[in-house]
Amino acid sequence: MSRDITPDVRAIRLFLTEPHPCSYLEGQKAITAFVDPAITVDKTLYSHLSNYGFRRSGRYIYAPRCKSCNACLPARLVVNDFEPNRQQNRCNKRNADLTVSIARSIDESEHYPLYEQYLAERHADGDMYPPTMAQYRDFISSLWENSRVLEVRLEGKLIAAGVIDILNDGISAIYTYYSPDHPKRSLGTYMILAELVLARDVGLPYLYLGYWIANSPKMAYKKNFQPLELLINDRWELMN
Repeated sequence: MSRDITPDVRAIRLFLTEPHPCSYLEGQKAITAFVDPAITVDKTLYSHLSNYGFRRSGRYIYAPRCKSCNACLPARLVVNDFEPNRQQNRCNKRNADLTVSIARSIDESEHYPLYEQYLAERHADGDMYPPTMAQYRDFISSLWENSRVLEVRLEGKLIAAGVIDILNDGISAIYTYYSPDHPKRSLGTYMILAELVLARDVGLPYLYLGYWIANSPKMAYKKNFQPLELLINDRWELMN
C-alpha cells in the first residue's frame, strides 16, 4: 500500500551542511539540508514539507541529504488504524493515575530541570549533552504558533513533557523528555500513546515520529507502533 505525496508548487531554497559524523550510525558521515531560514514557513507549507520528510528542530526545518546513505526514512503512524498491543495496554493501565494537559507555552523553571535530568541520565553519550539553558531555549522552548506542549503530571509534579506541532494532516512529535525516576512507567511509550489520543480527538490522520533507521537501536521502539508508514522513493508505504 502506498500514498502519493501532495506536491508543493513553491520553490524552496535549501542550504547543505558540510559532511559531519552521523548521530545514529557509527562511522557514517551525514549531510543535512536546511530550509532557508529567511522564508516564512506557515502551517500549510510546513505541512507540505513534513509530507516530503522534513522535520523541525528549534528554529530550523531540515532533512537528511547524505550522498552515500539513505538509511533515514521519515516515519508516520496511521492514527485511526492504530490498535494498542498488549504491552501498550499495560502501559496505559500503569499510568492511569497520571494527568495529561496541553499547554501553549513552557514554564522553563519547571521544564528545564526535567530536560536536564533526562539528558544527563538517558543521553549523556549524545551530541546534545551537556545541556544548557541556551540550548534548551533554542531547541525546545522556541515554540511556533502551531506548537503545543503535552504535560504529564503525577500528583501535580511534572514528570514528562512532549513538544508537538499541529499540522494540516497530523501531529509532528518534535521532542519528548521525562523523569528517569519512574522506569516501570515506560513514559516514552506513554507519551506517544497520549499524542495518538490527541491526534484522534482532533481528527488528524497521522502522527509524524521523525526518522526510522533500521540499524539504529535508538529507533527500535518506533516499529512497536503500527501501522507505520515510511517515506520511500517519495512515496509513503506501509512498513513491512
